[in-house]
Amino acid sequence: MYLLEDWTFYLWVKRRRFPRGWTPCRYPLVASGHRKPLPTRRRESREEAASRRIWKSSSYCKASTMLNRKGSGGFRKRKHDNFPRGQKREEKENVTPSSALMTSFKSFQLELDTRHDKYERLVKLSRDITIESKRTIFLLHRFISAPNGEEILNESEVKLDAVRRKIKQVAQELIGEDVYQFHRAISPGLQEYVEAVSFQYFIKTRSLISVEEINKQLIFTAEDREETTNTTSSSHDKQPHTWSLKITPVDYLLGVADLTGELMRLCISSVGNGDIDTPFELSQFLRQIYDGFTFIGNTGPYEVSKKLYTLKQSLAKVENACYTLKVRGSEIPKHMLADVFSTKTELIDDDSLP
Repeated sequence: MYLLEDWTFYLWVKRRRFPRGWTPCRYPLVASGHRKPLPTRRRESREEAASRRIWKSSSYCKASTMLNRKGSGGFRKRKHDNFPRGQKREEKENVTPSSALMTSFKSFQLELDTRHDKYERLVKLSRDITIESKRTIFLLHRFISAPNGEEILNESEVKLDAVRRKIKQVAQELIGEDVYQFHRAISPGLQEYVEAVSFQYFIKTRSLISVEEINKQLIFTAEDREETTNTTSSSHDKQPHTWSLKITPVDYLLGVADLTGELMRLCISSVGNGDIDTPFELSQFLRQIYDGFTFIGNTGPYEVSKKLYTLKQSLAKVENACYTLKVRGSEIPKHMLADVFSTKTELIDDDSLP
């Protein structure tokens, strides 16, 4: 039979049509005793074909093909690749650490490291202020149930003095610095301090403390003794120093917003102790605070708008307690009022959840 070459056979198969179910052989039919058919290529599987396509589309394959090419088709050499290696080393060794450029960058490094270290110290002080302020708030919640309320107030004043000493360290750290650059580090501690001071002030006077009165408490004075080297002068000199740290209006508003949650807890605990008049006083006070926050609206900072929702929840709980006392106060025994209010506050929390 006439032998067909490989490429001739493919053209012949491509141009002719064969009946369905019959596939032409890969190789031409040869007579017995003639040459062996050419070896066939193993058909690749789907996984191998997929991996080959991924490899061809990858950047590594493109980079290897570009490197293997010769001439102008490959990557261009960088300028410093034409220089010998010895010349590169000599240029690195010629860089003097006392140059103006290196000196300026070292000063930048020192300034950034100093600022980062100061920021971390302020964060630690803010945490200590937050912890001590929370302990003061927990102590003041015992004022209603304790028989000796004056001792509770005196102990809370001692704790607040310890908090002010921490704030004094913050003021010393911020000498000669822009306060707003480190405001994010100290803001949580200052908000918690405002909450503790305003809570103590409300228990004493049944009113809200102003930001000016808080700032007056944060003016610190001290006397540092310095030794002099002159023998004719005195051995110690007393020089007064003054440090101060002002509470920003935003921190004051956020601290007052957190105060409403503590007043709500004070209302529920006072009802449990049989005090009927305190919930109505707290309800009126919280309404005034809520009205003041609604005047701000969406024009204030973002944090204030977030606190407004929590403030509204606290006011709803206090008003619900006042409603229960007014309508069903005579029906419920005094020793069961706390249980009734605790269940009602749980229902209010479940309704407020989305």
